[in-house]
Amino acid sequence: MIKKHQPKILVVDDQPINIKLLQRKLERQGMEVYVAYNGRECLSTVAETKPDLILLDIMMPEMDGIETCQRLKSNPETETIPIIFITAKASKEGKLEGLDAGAVDYITKPIDLDETLARVRTQLRLQEMFRENLQLQIRLGDARKAAAVGAITQGIAHNLNNLLGVVVGYLDLIKNGHDSPDMVKHSVGLMDNAINRMVNIIRQLGTIANNERLELTALPVSDLIDSSIERFRSEYDVPAIVTIESSLDSDTKISANAETFEIILGKLLINAWESYNKDTPDDSRSIHLKASINRERGPAMLQLEVTDHGTGIAPEVSDTLFEPFITTKTSVGRGMGLTIARHTLRNLEGELHLKEKPEGGVTATIKHPL
Repeated sequence: MIKKHQPKILVVDDQPINIKLLQRKLERQGMEVYVAYNGRECLSTVAETKPDLILLDIMMPEMDGIETCQRLKSNPETETIPIIFITAKASKEGKLEGLDAGAVDYITKPIDLDETLARVRTQLRLQEMFRENLQLQIRLGDARKAAAVGAITQGIAHNLNNLLGVVVGYLDLIKNGHDSPDMVKHSVGLMDNAINRMVNIIRQLGTIANNERLELTALPVSDLIDSSIERFRSEYDVPAIVTIESSLDSDTKISANAETFEIILGKLLINAWESYNKDTPDDSRSIHLKASINRERGPAMLQLEVTDHGTGIAPEVSDTLFEPFITTKTSVGRGMGLTIARHTLRNLEGELHLKEKPEGGVTATIKHPL
């Protein structure tokens, strides 16, 4: 078997003849073998050598193999070392006792050396695969972090450059047409809008960077929903009609931050509104909001479902919906809504996910702790 390093095997048995036989067989296969004659010696040797695998006899004086195994598995530094029990117990109960203690395999006495070697090789292969998987996860994590930083950096540069271009363009118009008050007033208004968007981008990035706990207050859910809808209509200047279906009691409350709640629900409502084609009449852009208590897993949660019958999730962003600056909209200063919403909810131990419906449209589901 090709290994990056010489495998280190610890053989633990109170019978010297068994140790000698196993040591000779394993060393002939190019393995480095350490020996211990009882449980305490085993723990001491493991601390010094960090073996790749342990062959551990169950029946030993003072500290038997079961207790030794349990101690190894309770130590974070040694819990991942695979242990193969050597046992004289042929009964099913005896084997299960060893496996329940944390062993990965067992060998019955009298020891068959060829079978033992095969089982050792199998566990060493699995251990090598485990190490490679850990390294792969670390590399994937680093790659995702680098990609996220790149996406944020590129998104910031793209959005701020476009918005600065708007500001510079209207400044030039003001310089060249300063004698036209109407034009100056119009240009200043558009500049103000662009600058506000830039400020909003910086604020949103600060929200991602900061994991500060929000100040929460017990608030009626019905009031939060109503205020969120009103804020959504006013802030985005849309005549949206939102139908509400609720199975909540009229006095149901949650511990929430009103400002944050309104912003999150508003982002989902504007996504639902803009999911329809541009030529869809306002009164045909149906948005349905369903409120209920979800008790399926863990503690009970407030569940809000925002459903539309729009064009669905664009294929080009289906796998990256919650990454920063991922958007199909052409206007600048957008693309952080879902990122911020999910990030904020997770800080509150809630969740947000989107699901396309077979008949068309999308359902966005918020789960907020009670």
